[in-house]
Amino acid sequence: MNYELITWLIPLAPLLAFFIIFLVTYKNNRLSHTIAIGSAAISWLLSMIIFVFAVTNQEVIENGLTSSISWLPTAETWLKIGVQVDALTTITLFFVSWTILMIFIYSVGYHNFGQPEGDHDRPGLPPHGAEIIDQEGKHQYGPSIEPMYARFFGFFGLFAFAMYLLVVSNNLLTLYIGWEIMGLCSYLLIGFWYAKPSAKAAAQKAFLTTRIGDVFMLIGLAALYTITGSLQYEVIFSESVIHNLAASISPVLGLSWAGLIGLLIFMGVVGKSSQFPLHVWLPDAMEGPTPVSAMIHAATMVSAGVYLAIRFFPVLSAGWDGGAALTTPMLVMAVIGSFTALFSATIAVAQRDVKRVLAYSTISQLGFMIAALGVGAYIAAAFHLVTHAIFKALLFLGSGSIIHGMEHGVLHTQEHIDPQDMYNMGGLYKKMPKTFVTFVIGGFALAGFPFITAGFWSKDEILSGAFNGGFSIVFWVLAISAFITAFYTMRQISLVFLGNARSEAAKHAHETPTTMTFPLIILSFFAITVGWVGIPEYFPVIGGLVPNWLESFLGTMLNGEHAVVEHHSSIPLITSLVVSLGGLFLGGLLYRRIKESDKDPLEWSLSGFYKVLANKYYIDEFYQFVFIRPARWFSEKIVYQLFDQKIFDGFLHGIGKISLWLGDKFRYWFDLPVINKGGDKMASGTKKIGTNLKVTQSGRIQDYMILALAFSLLGGFIFYLILF
Repeated sequence: MNYELITWLIPLAPLLAFFIIFLVTYKNNRLSHTIAIGSAAISWLLSMIIFVFAVTNQEVIENGLTSSISWLPTAETWLKIGVQVDALTTITLFFVSWTILMIFIYSVGYHNFGQPEGDHDRPGLPPHGAEIIDQEGKHQYGPSIEPMYARFFGFFGLFAFAMYLLVVSNNLLTLYIGWEIMGLCSYLLIGFWYAKPSAKAAAQKAFLTTRIGDVFMLIGLAALYTITGSLQYEVIFSESVIHNLAASISPVLGLSWAGLIGLLIFMGVVGKSSQFPLHVWLPDAMEGPTPVSAMIHAATMVSAGVYLAIRFFPVLSAGWDGGAALTTPMLVMAVIGSFTALFSATIAVAQRDVKRVLAYSTISQLGFMIAALGVGAYIAAAFHLVTHAIFKALLFLGSGSIIHGMEHGVLHTQEHIDPQDMYNMGGLYKKMPKTFVTFVIGGFALAGFPFITAGFWSKDEILSGAFNGGFSIVFWVLAISAFITAFYTMRQISLVFLGNARSEAAKHAHETPTTMTFPLIILSFFAITVGWVGIPEYFPVIGGLVPNWLESFLGTMLNGEHAVVEHHSSIPLITSLVVSLGGLFLGGLLYRRIKESDKDPLEWSLSGFYKVLANKYYIDEFYQFVFIRPARWFSEKIVYQLFDQKIFDGFLHGIGKISLWLGDKFRYWFDLPVINKGGDKMASGTKKIGTNLKVTQSGRIQDYMILALAFSLLGGFIFYLILF
């Protein structure tokens, strides 16, 4: 079997689906989603073939599988692009292919396929529901199909293509192409309901914020290519190139070229993975349909940022050896990652929107991964990337199921409430049992519930890496963040599912269709079992019973270098147990019996600080005041009114006035006296000649005969004189 060809084909199916849907099948909803899901299934199948081949082939694990072609000529050489399969590619393909396929299937039910069109629905707005007549002849309201159903699946195909392209690339050029296509897709899908002002603003915010990081990343890629002459992984990650980058000094702040390029690339990661201070776009991305949120938070966008950081770790850590002082990029990553983890977790505890809690949770968990890389816990970061992608896809799809069920209740009761506000829910475990069980599994994985869930094993590895590496501050910051994570997770579960219904809509909510619950069941299975592949051998009692496959598999990427200090303490394990169980217990204690009229317990316990948390530390307002308003004022007053209207327009108007003055002078000095008068004189002369000659024209045939005879005689006389 040609595994190189299979790897090339993985991104192709979703790309073809994108073109087919938009060019051929966009008017047929059933055919469009069939093509989209079929393409996702093909990519999933090819990814699983590569996954099985890689994990069972020692040569691939040690040396990788690479295939390249010459693409663009560069003087005497060629710029090559290609695909590569190694340990990191393999595990990334696993979670990307599973989550993408599940999200595609889920989207069919989420967008109400098979339901009638709403009378008041129009493209660019969420469906408002349709009026239907039941068997008894009564008028009721039910869900209606998304007006831009086929368009959605077309965009999803392009999104999936970009992520697959990024993952299988063997060079930073095609990785960057996939990176930017994902940025475009995020804009198109966050603003999918473009007639909503909030969705349009959120799409613009996401696109522009991530562009800030992408500009720095592009500068880093240009610097890397200038120095190394290549963007191929096998070249830039070779020992000789890494050594040269670490040893040579750049002209910026005395940093090595590895340090400078690493920081520039990391800025791209900060933007894409929504780390502080470029985190502000991700919560607003909830304006798009829920499957979009799942794609961005789990399968693609933000996972791509962490994937790049893991892939680029040899350069980020160039010059560092386990136990030694951190490199500048690693130190920056440790600080930003740990701060973002705590900062975002505190915001999540005060959010009421069911999806916004998960959005800030994503930012926080990505901070865990970045901090892990910062302290050299490479395998722990990759492990948490896999587990987080699975349980966060589960949670977002679960939140979409909750919202879908609540919207049914809103349509049934015609109650004017926000179906995404958790304080309007309650008691849904009775109405939506499948969603309840799977959401609890995902929530407990996020909280790191001990031993059972995948999130426990990956998060414990991060805490162990920080503590055993001697990074106490990072360890305790992440531990506090983990406690808050468990707390707001149980807060969310309690407000949504436990207690009694706090609205009429919640009383009439119902379970979602199989197309939505089936992906939840599959993902909940992985949210438990995928953690078993990374149980450390030193873990008490069960360590060694199950081989630590992930460490041995991913360890081949490090070639034995950058090992974290090899001593293990029971403190991280005890801490993991305490923060997880303690946070879950406290969250359940405070929120399990919240009533309709009750305030948030944190609101009276934190007093004014609760408002600060609910308003996200006023970071958006700060950016508005410090950056956006000055930029808008500068654009309007300086660029538009001064430069555009007065300088540029004034210059052009001046040229116009000079041209008009010259035109007037030309007219009076040359056109009128020369052209016009000369023409008039020629006309009057012609007229005078015609007047004088017109007497010869009598109109009598006798006169013309006499005149012809006279000219004939005159001609004959002249001819005679000439001859004789």
